[in-house]
Amino acid sequence: MRFDAAELVGYLASILVVVSLAMTSVVRLRMVSLVGSVVFVVYGLLIGAPPIVGTNVAIAALNLWFLRAELGGRRNLGATVVAADSPFLCDFLRYHLDDIHRFQPSFEVPTDAADVLAMVLMRDGFPAGAFIGRRDGDQLWVELDYVTKPYRDSQISQWLFGKGAAVFRRNGVSRLISRPGTERHAPYLERAGFIRCGDRYELDLAR
Repeated sequence: MRFDAAELVGYLASILVVVSLAMTSVVRLRMVSLVGSVVFVVYGLLIGAPPIVGTNVAIAALNLWFLRAELGGRRNLGATVVAADSPFLCDFLRYHLDDIHRFQPSFEVPTDAADVLAMVLMRDGFPAGAFIGRRDGDQLWVELDYVTKPYRDSQISQWLFGKGAAVFRRNGVSRLISRPGTERHAPYLERAGFIRCGDRYELDLAR
């Protein structure tokens, strides 16, 4: 069986679209879908099919619009402080516990709410993650910093440790301390602005 160039381009575009639909990350889905739609435009031009070209130009434009909103700062992010033993938070943590343990294998759902600061991380009004830390004076030892798969590329944690860090200061926290749970956790902390101090990482919030 022989394929001409146009057929190969068409198959490639179809594969990219299918792959994008299988992704849980919103950003990656949009990126792969964008590439797939561009390849479909090429396919449409090769076979002389204006409807295919027009449809996929529109799809590419929509993907670009959503990616710009996702990565360009027009995101509605928030962090809502909740009780560490609140039923909603406990249900959320138990539901995502297997995924949480991939990054922080030693984490356990808190049973003692004393000195615990817990937050639900929000994206466009929907719960997108959770943050839990235990107080030590004005320091907070991070026990959990988790974002669900669909929003993992949305830079929610970078926002929390940057522009959103006021939520910590309002609750009397001036420094975050974290010990990496896995090898890939340490580079993440460094990207978020934490500085290595021996076997732990620290982030100064007093600014």
